[in-house]
Amino acid sequence: MKPRWPGTAYILLVGLSIGAFMTGGHFAATALIDAQRSKELRELSEVALRRSEVAVDEGVVTLDELIKRGPIVCDAAALQAVRLRVYQRSGIKDIRAVNPDGSVVCSAYAETLEFDKGWVDRADMLPARNDAVRLFRVDQFYGIALGVLKDVDAKSSLVAILGINGDLFDIMPAELRDHSEVVVELSNGAKVAQYSSDELQSSPSSSKTFGKASERYPLRATIRVDAAALDRWNREPYLPITGLALVLGSAFGLLLAGAVARPKSPVAELDRALAAREFRPFLQPLFDLRTGAITGCEVLARWVRADGSVIPPLRFIQLAESSGRIEPMTWQIVSAALEELRPILTKDKSFKVSINIVPHHMVSPGFVGELRRIVGAALVSPRQVVLELTEREELEDLEAAASVIAELGEHGFQVAIDDVGTGHSGLSQIQRLGANILKIDKFFIDSITRDSTAKAVVEMLVRLARELKMSVLAEGIETREQISALIACGVEDGQGYVVSPPLSVPHFIAFLERQRAGAASSEYVEEPPVRAA
Repeated sequence: MKPRWPGTAYILLVGLSIGAFMTGGHFAATALIDAQRSKELRELSEVALRRSEVAVDEGVVTLDELIKRGPIVCDAAALQAVRLRVYQRSGIKDIRAVNPDGSVVCSAYAETLEFDKGWVDRADMLPARNDAVRLFRVDQFYGIALGVLKDVDAKSSLVAILGINGDLFDIMPAELRDHSEVVVELSNGAKVAQYSSDELQSSPSSSKTFGKASERYPLRATIRVDAAALDRWNREPYLPITGLALVLGSAFGLLLAGAVARPKSPVAELDRALAAREFRPFLQPLFDLRTGAITGCEVLARWVRADGSVIPPLRFIQLAESSGRIEPMTWQIVSAALEELRPILTKDKSFKVSINIVPHHMVSPGFVGELRRIVGAALVSPRQVVLELTEREELEDLEAAASVIAELGEHGFQVAIDDVGTGHSGLSQIQRLGANILKIDKFFIDSITRDSTAKAVVEMLVRLARELKMSVLAEGIETREQISALIACGVEDGQGYVVSPPLSVPHFIAFLERQRAGAASSEYVEEPPVRAA
């Protein structure tokens, strides 16, 4: 009998693949778990840093407001006005007028000077990136505060004394909370805030650290975790991953053969899908928190293949951005959404359509003209279109972005800043952009009913928005309890699965008609099952 070399080689290849995957299963599982742990802890350190930056931003905004009012004189009437500002800012403990060398002239609350254990000279204050703000630690008998200095003119400056509550940094998972600490410090190593457990071992050799430095301020957030506790945390994926090694090893040959038989790059697939107009708008309702009325929708991208399978945006948006396909993809989705929603938009002039735009697209040449052409072709009013400035990338040219936003406003468009509180934009940067809407990130909504710090952040953002004459929208709402908490904080509009997930346009229109006819239930309308790719 002739040896069946092709079949034998195939079996041998599969066997070798299984052996390699099984041998590497342990190392792969360990590496993946370690990578996930590191990613989560780096993200948490970034959250701690963003919260610190928000506190500093509040101080900077307050000082800017006082500086606009004119020079601070140390008489009773002027100090009373300053005390009013302190009262309105929960995170600010005091405001002081200082000399060019940093020495204190007077304080809104003179008695707080008695609590200082020391005061640094201007030379020891750390400049921010733009050199207009300086930070320093203020040692007081009852704790540590953070000083924020900004010059009024060449002869005088103002300092805001910030009390950064350590509980603001209680962000660790329950399994690690008793074995970790979160520290915020200045770039010179001076600690300004800390949340820690007494059980954390003090030996540096027994712990691992994860940190993130601010790009705007001389601040750094560091998370230190006991190494033994970290090794025990999040081990659940180990057995499933090693168990899948056998399946992966068996499938590897087939996947490789399929890839060789039909070689096609991911970018080529994007181009094919663009040509076939497979990128479709899905819509998630925006609603009034008090009445539940649908006031608009956010347009979200989905890749709907010819076989009916739906590819979620996480699998193609990043590639589209890096390959330069995000711009034609955005226009394709916007055109389709406005065309299909035309009857609703024509009938209800107050209905808003929110569209995600990446920063580099918004500031690209011809953006405003192309947007106006598409909106005009759809016979839709620009006042019904809101552009959401996404923060997957940082604004490189703030002045250019502010100029485009101003031009959009002249034509009737509105602009929303997405991911406020966790994205790239600081509050002072938001103030300079001149946008119309703040979208509070889902991170704060998730914990608003059980975390007083999250509630405090939301209330602060609402106050800031009102002062900047902006409206506020909360995204990612999932429960009625969150709606009640947001209403109590002053938020008026929302978005989330508590009303509906993203729906295809026909099902969104059906949902809207039911809701407006008073026949919609309190739960969202189920989208018919789709096959995920």
